[in-house]
Order: sequence, then structure tokens, then C-alpha cells
Amino acid sequence: MAEAADFKGNFMGHCDSIENETGGVELERNAYNAAFYELGFRWHWDSATYDELARRSADEADRIRHYLSAQQPHLLKAYDAEFLVELIRQKQVQHRSRNVGMQPRNFDWSQAISGELGA
Repeated sequence: MAEAADFKGNFMGHCDSIENETGGVELERNAYNAAFYELGFRWHWDSATYDELARRSADEADRIRHYLSAQQPHLLKAYDAEFLVELIRQKQVQHRSRNVGMQPRNFDWSQAISGELGA
């Protein structure tokens, strides 16, 4: 009986760990999306995009830089990549810090603009 209780406790602890890890990832991703919205960028990182970028590099600046060069190269004609990376990171940190301890909320910020404009 004690073994079953130990297994259940370990299993539940593992589930909590996965939930906290997943919640942390979602918090990060949602903070990026909120930052993009605040900066007027009409793009949204879904889970697949965020996961692909995370597999590319552990460094968040490298991930942003890669995304910009692969998906938004027109911005790099007008703005320095390092300027954009730093600006996005600053806004992402602000949004993340506002939402620490909250349940991650999935919201496609890129759709909010079209709703505001009545499109």
C-alpha cells in the first residue's frame, strides 16, 4: 500500500512539474504575442512556431533574429535587427512580469487589430 501511495505522489508531482513547465512556456509565448501586438506587429506565434524556434536555439535573441530574417525580412530593410530584437525582448519581459502567477491565456493578438478596425 505504501508503494502505491509513493507511486501516486511521484506521479502527481511529475504531472505538476509538466503543468508548471507547460504553463511557463505558454506564459512566455503569450508575452511575446502581447509584445508583438503592442508594437503594432501583425504576427502571432502559435505553439508550433514557438516550439520550432525553441528547437533552433536556446538563446531567445537568436530565436527572434531568426524569425525576423525568415518571416519578416522587410522589417530588416528599415530597422536594425538588434534594435528590433531588443525592443521585442523588453516588451516581452514587461508582459511576462505582469502575468507571473496567472493562468496562461491563449489569445491571438494579431486578430485583435482586425477586430478593432472592424475588418
